[in-house]
Amino acid sequence: MSLRLLAVAALSWVALTLSGCSSVKYTVDDGRKVNETLLANLRLLGHGERALRPAIVRSAALKDPDCSHQWELPFSVATSYEWDEDDRVAWVRALQVDERLTIVGAAPDSGLQVGDKLVELKGYSRRDANKMLAELAELRDGGKPFPVKTAAGKIVMIKPLQVCRGYARLAPPVTPTYQDYHWLMSIYPLTVFSPQISPDEALWMVLWTQGLSEEGGARMKTYHYTKEIVSTLFEIATLATGLNAAAQAAKVAVDQAAQAAAAAAAKSAGEAIAKQALQEAARSIAEQAGKEYAQKVGEEIAKSAGRQLGSVLRDSFMARVGMSVSSLSWVATTAFDDADRWAYDRIGKLGGDPLAGATLHQKLLDANTISNPFVFDEDRLQRYAALARQTQREEMLAAVLKGESLDVFALKLDDLQSASEESGQMALQMASDDAPLAAGAVHGGLIDAMLRMPLESGGD
Repeated sequence: MSLRLLAVAALSWVALTLSGCSSVKYTVDDGRKVNETLLANLRLLGHGERALRPAIVRSAALKDPDCSHQWELPFSVATSYEWDEDDRVAWVRALQVDERLTIVGAAPDSGLQVGDKLVELKGYSRRDANKMLAELAELRDGGKPFPVKTAAGKIVMIKPLQVCRGYARLAPPVTPTYQDYHWLMSIYPLTVFSPQISPDEALWMVLWTQGLSEEGGARMKTYHYTKEIVSTLFEIATLATGLNAAAQAAKVAVDQAAQAAAAAAAKSAGEAIAKQALQEAARSIAEQAGKEYAQKVGEEIAKSAGRQLGSVLRDSFMARVGMSVSSLSWVATTAFDDADRWAYDRIGKLGGDPLAGATLHQKLLDANTISNPFVFDEDRLQRYAALARQTQREEMLAAVLKGESLDVFALKLDDLQSASEESGQMALQMASDDAPLAAGAVHGGLIDAMLRMPLESGGD
């Protein structure tokens, strides 16, 4: 009898032990004081994700045969995994996000809701959120439907969507003004979402990002990447907005950009800044299209450096943001007007308003949120007006732009010529990719850094 009782006691102890091992505690909001700036940035991030994800799903209906394609999901996730304890509480308070993969944006018919926690991906489950993200990336890019299980026990079948290449993603909450423009992905500052963005304006942003990749990709390619990067930081950063490693990488990128700007400013003014930016842009452009596009970038930089500070509309995007973006972003700006045309030509096919670009421009301008590519400069606005005229939307555009006649926005900078007209004036020699960078120079931005950075995690 005693042996039997001993066996029962042993079994009970094993059961209790296993039960204790399986019950994982996740961060909850205990009411403590948190970083209010981080909290505000997290809420902006949430606004952006809730606006962009349905727009990304809408863009899949385009089925454009003329673009390169990639896979997307009908939802986006975030995680506070590896963040400091106080910051994890801020994530919960702002977005219901804890250490697990948490839905922060979802299309209405995705079967998932904001706040849902993903605990299994086609039967795969790990406590390490980075490993879960790597698995999710693998499933997404496989392109086939797969089941996910939420913490509430709900099982949802997810079908990846094929869209035009160019991920539209948001800045990390610790560096809310960071932005970067790459042929694979664009990162936008969180301040873009401080005014309320309409569904059509979010769709414009997504299509514009895809257009920048498609129209400007040949200019921006500095290296050739393959699917072998599936386990890198970049790959999972295309899924999650709460990645701590990406946030830290963004901090480094921002600090380097600030140091480069300070060093250049100390030299003598606009000419030194233009020269340094030219060198960075030249190193960032592939040999195949290097000379042609480096000339174009060089001309724009030289003009910006020599131009007196004027109105917002007269200042180009690069003049507004200064040296706070990567050298690759300088190159990308040469395709901004092409991205405008790409989005304008396609948004109507999806039932959206072709003037959404103008309403977004005016909304951000009214909010004095101008350091982003969605506020047109004078040249881009003139080209946009030409598109409106071609599609009989001239009067509607004038109404959007505070009722002014479109003639107000005619290009007045007579000295601005096309890159082809000035192609012989500023020839650049391509620097070797192996050549050492000038002191203080920044080689690429956050996206480029993530492509080279392996994901390090020892958890399970």
